[in-house]
Amino acid sequence: MSDTALREQICLLAKSMFDRGLTGGSTGNISARTSDGGLLVSPTGTSFGRLDPARLSCFDAAGTLIGGDSPTREMPLHSAFYDTRSSAGAVVHLHSCHSVAWSLMPEVDEDNFLPPLTPYAIMKLGRVKLLPFYRPGDPAMGAAVRGLAGKRSAVMLANHGPVVAAKDVEAACNAIEELEDTARLAILMRGYSPRQLTPEQITDLVTHFDVEWDA
Repeated sequence: MSDTALREQICLLAKSMFDRGLTGGSTGNISARTSDGGLLVSPTGTSFGRLDPARLSCFDAAGTLIGGDSPTREMPLHSAFYDTRSSAGAVVHLHSCHSVAWSLMPEVDEDNFLPPLTPYAIMKLGRVKLLPFYRPGDPAMGAAVRGLAGKRSAVMLANHGPVVAAKDVEAACNAIEELEDTARLAILMRGYSPRQLTPEQITDLVTHFDVEWDA
């Protein structure tokens, strides 16, 4: 994909998520690998609803800012995924309401944040790790992701929001939306003892779709 097309795709997908209330105000950030090994990143303090393709922060393959506005202060998060997951072609971070709400619940499994309610979160995300609360912009968030040694494609920052890496920007956006949808289902079903997927059904999904499923 050309640099121009990638810039337009980032802004189009970001606006779609903003318009549907998945992240509001100037929250959230998004990045994607360019064909020459560099990065395009949403600038700091910008709204997903009003990103300008020409003003995206642009890094070269050595990690030097070579164009655009100053990048998001959450760059340590993005860098941690790119440095530990060779398959990562894009990273998305949102402040989506239901996933944040689910991160506040005392019964949540820190090692497997999402309950197995549908097959799709398993297929797109594998196990999601719930990380502790960090001050926004704290480089320790990136260190926490690095500590996972590339074994997870998605994490949930407690009281903050989800972060997802995938092969390209469209896949990353689709996966993070699935995370939010599953968290919404978990909130809706809380207290109702819903029928979850069985361990056998989960194993079948993981095997059939070749899902990364860190034990």
